[in-house]
Amino acid sequence: MNKYSRLILALEERIQEGEFSQGKKLPSIRNLADMYDCSKSTVIRAYEEMEKRHLIYSIPQSGYYVVQKQRESRKKLVESSQEDVLDFASSAPDKHVFPYIDFQHCINKAIDAYQDDLFTYGTLKGLPSLIQVLQKHLDGYQVFAKRDQIVVTSGVQQALAILVSMPFPNGRDTIVIEQPGYFLLIEMLKTLKVPVIGIPRNEEGIDLEKLEGIFASGKIKFFYTMPRFHNPLGTSLTMRQKQEIARLADKYDVYIVEDDYLADLESDSKADPIYTYAPSPHVIYLKSYSKILFPGLRVGVAVLPPVLIDTFSRFKVLLDIDTSTLSQAALEIYMKSGMFERHRERIKASYNKKIKQLNEALTMNSDHELFAAAPRNRCVHTVMPIPRKLPFETLRHALMKRNIIVDSTENYYLAGGYTEKTLRLNVSNVPHTSIDTGIRIIRQEIDRLNISR
Repeated sequence: MNKYSRLILALEERIQEGEFSQGKKLPSIRNLADMYDCSKSTVIRAYEEMEKRHLIYSIPQSGYYVVQKQRESRKKLVESSQEDVLDFASSAPDKHVFPYIDFQHCINKAIDAYQDDLFTYGTLKGLPSLIQVLQKHLDGYQVFAKRDQIVVTSGVQQALAILVSMPFPNGRDTIVIEQPGYFLLIEMLKTLKVPVIGIPRNEEGIDLEKLEGIFASGKIKFFYTMPRFHNPLGTSLTMRQKQEIARLADKYDVYIVEDDYLADLESDSKADPIYTYAPSPHVIYLKSYSKILFPGLRVGVAVLPPVLIDTFSRFKVLLDIDTSTLSQAALEIYMKSGMFERHRERIKASYNKKIKQLNEALTMNSDHELFAAAPRNRCVHTVMPIPRKLPFETLRHALMKRNIIVDSTENYYLAGGYTEKTLRLNVSNVPHTSIDTGIRIIRQEIDRLNISR
């Protein structure tokens, strides 16, 4: 990230934290240059960029000021009149970190720049200029793909629907999924009556010998996995496990569908995806941009082996003709401008605070065997067991009365597979200052209800 981008990120954080309040004058160009050990031209460029995005405004002969947001005082009044609800169930991105003004600016620019394209249908694979940007972005995750291998989809969910429905060159129809696994894929397979086999996954990963036995049956179309920041476990596979999965896929002609939905939150530069280790083109790489920005964006990317591209594209056009050109164009401008990189760093910093707080809260309660059993992850979610004799609905209703929302992991299992009763804890939408409080209340209610039974 260049100097002026880092300066913008620092100023945005100080504005967000209230150090530079709305309507307040910002430091002079000279003072800011001294403060951040940079040139005056860097400060001027940063201020000009922030002014374009309506974050600040300038008054001649006076200086730069933070923009006063409309209805802010009313919003604060409404929020202060409501009790805080701590939502440990939602996995949506933190709306308080989302740069609304930035993305609004990109949408407006997209309408201007692509106004003619908005009245025609796009290409089968996506906006060519966006694909070029995505190719470079994916390189940063060791996913080196040719442009014709990249297809823009209406979220990862659409990519999965296509892959489940379309024929594969191996001529097989059974799908393997992790247990627990992605609940919407489980529902999709059930609805479409697709043959499915579950393989257990835990904090240690997957039993690779068992996986090889399943692959060796000769009936597996593909294996769907979340190797990084698994949902709901929050754990990641080791390098050796990813290498072995890639080797088994090649040996038994089984395709791997790798859902790398939270790749942008990775802080370990050595944590490569399965795609990197594939000795032959058997890995389909999926990535979402909705999880780091906002669910309504509905833009995902699929990197496909050459042999699957034509079939995948034909099935895609039957579903939606093409992915929203406006969303694609706005994302392209957002990424090209450097805004995406700044947002990624900002949300990583925010989530890292929450991850640290969650792990510390679990450790503080580790004298309780249930909380001691919860994995300490590098991710914003984890799971913990609940007493076998305590019905989840009883616990959920008790916590709702105390303004705590929780969810179980039951829907993340195939029918009949949910034997270990576990609570799913996600802190992406819980203020980091409230995580301790939420965990303490959950413990109190578990103990109260368990003792009373």
